Amino acid sequence: MKFFFFSILVLSSMFSVSLAQSYTGFPKKYKVLSIKPSDTDSKITEANTPHLVAYNPEARQGKLLFFMPGTGGVALKGPKKLFATAVSQGYHVINISYINRPAVAQICRRENLAKNSKCTSEFRTKRLYGNNDFSLINDEPQDAIISRLTKLLIYLSKTDKAGNWGVYLKDGKPKWSEIAVSGQSQGGGMAAFIAKEHLVARVIDFSGGWDYATKNKIAGWYFDKSVTPVNLWYGTYHVTEPKAKTIKETYDAMEIPENHIYPFNLPVPEGKKGHSNGVRNIGYVDQWIELLGKGN
Repeated sequence: MKFFFFSILVLSSMFSVSLAQSYTGFPKKYKVLSIKPSDTDSKITEANTPHLVAYNPEARQGKLLFFMPGTGGVALKGPKKLFATAVSQGYHVINISYINRPAVAQICRRENLAKNSKCTSEFRTKRLYGNNDFSLINDEPQDAIISRLTKLLIYLSKTDKAGNWGVYLKDGKPKWSEIAVSGQSQGGGMAAFIAKEHLVARVIDFSGGWDYATKNKIAGWYFDKSVTPVNLWYGTYHVTEPKAKTIKETYDAMEIPENHIYPFNLPVPEGKKGHSNGVRNIGYVDQWIELLGKGN
């Protein structure tokens, strides 16, 4: 009887691993995992859809591409062609699952913005680090993006030895010098916010939001001195986006070099939006390679 139950457990485990590595959009040689946030931290109950993890176990290990989706984004439904390109460039990839609703632009507006010109930076601090008293969103400390990343890296370092995930940790915290931060929309803004405060390997902001201090005046944090040198900053937007002009204004405020700013302009398929086209359209693969650089 004991042998029977042991066999069932083994088969169940093998089946779970098989499912975890069965997602389409990646070459078969890549290792692809889905990991529920609550498996890495039992305190997590909100936004518990799985993180997406991918890398090539046959390649020399490189940097980590840490990607944060936009508002309403689901990690497992992320832009896999972009991620596959990143893996081919030598990166390990994590597309994080986090609380991404409501968005910054939905909270820091009208009366809230009129009362507090620093609303957007306090919002992003709360959602990223969970270490302030910003009361307009209900994120708990365990829900913070950086906490989720840290817990995931610790979990992977124990459960996926082949991935050598400990390289991206130092003293139990993310080793930012080994991590390229990126994201789309709300997530792109989060990537920029991280890179302002930490020396990261690279920052790639895909249409990263339009935070305001007051009506028609972009937020002050865009002008803050960056710990990450400006030559490691990259930004994109699609020329058809309603907020394209404002996004470009934020990139200029962050002093992203002009040749590191990509105004995408390929036709947007009917029914789709230019705002997300930059991470989805395979026609930008050459630009993705330039934006990513060599991960290893």
